[in-house]
Amino acid sequence: MSFLDDFMVRAVLAGIGVVFAAAPLGCFVVWRRMAYFGDATAHAAILGVALALAFNVSVFGGVMAVALIMALAISSLNGRGVAIDTMLGVMAHSSLAFGLVAVSFIDGVRVDLMSYLFGDILAVNRSDLMVIWLGAALVLALLIWRWQGLLTSTLNPDLATSAGLSPRREQLILSIALAMVVAVAIKVVGALLIAAILLIPAAAARPFANSPERMAVIAVGIGITSVVAGIEAAFILDTPTGPTIVCTAAVIFALGQLVRLVRTA
Repeated sequence: MSFLDDFMVRAVLAGIGVVFAAAPLGCFVVWRRMAYFGDATAHAAILGVALALAFNVSVFGGVMAVALIMALAISSLNGRGVAIDTMLGVMAHSSLAFGLVAVSFIDGVRVDLMSYLFGDILAVNRSDLMVIWLGAALVLALLIWRWQGLLTSTLNPDLATSAGLSPRREQLILSIALAMVVAVAIKVVGALLIAAILLIPAAAARPFANSPERMAVIAVGIGITSVVAGIEAAFILDTPTGPTIVCTAAVIFALGQLVRLVRTA
């Protein structure tokens, strides 16, 4: 009997795989103040699910395609006469609504919307696990490869331009990475909670980091702790696993803020 036969082990491994991709990327989301950007891309995932089911293709592929289109559309429309927060709000909620309506038109396919909205990490199988870890590895490799360029364009776009970097290209790379994380994470925490997994570990790590690299490493540690403790708490309390993982991360964030306040008092 393989240890992967245990659904709890598969759930923990799936959550850790998502964290390895989401936590470092979440640091850039925090630094660039892209919280709504991540939310809009995540909400578009439901439309990707509907299209994938309608055309009988991979849900991962459908979510990836729609999330990438959403991310690229937001990046290209930024600064063209519409306030970015307004545009993100419109696109986030409208894409979610269109996705939910599209799902209702699909005949002959049983769709568990709750699993796509809030995740169903306990139902992850071996093939899901392979997709999650492969996607996480690609995102992590992309971030490591472009780390210095992404960091420079985030901290000082003018300096990045003078150094021969293109801030717009780095934004595009972040958009691609974000779309991949959304496609990977939808099975684990669902479309409505993906932004939380991106943001909360990174935000919780910020007070304890004295360098960008250290913040990314601490965010990964907080994310892994949230996954393991959240799954255990959900099992004991009989609560939804995805939301419980996010609640655990939120508790860690709150404790971190409390420590910070005590230190500065």
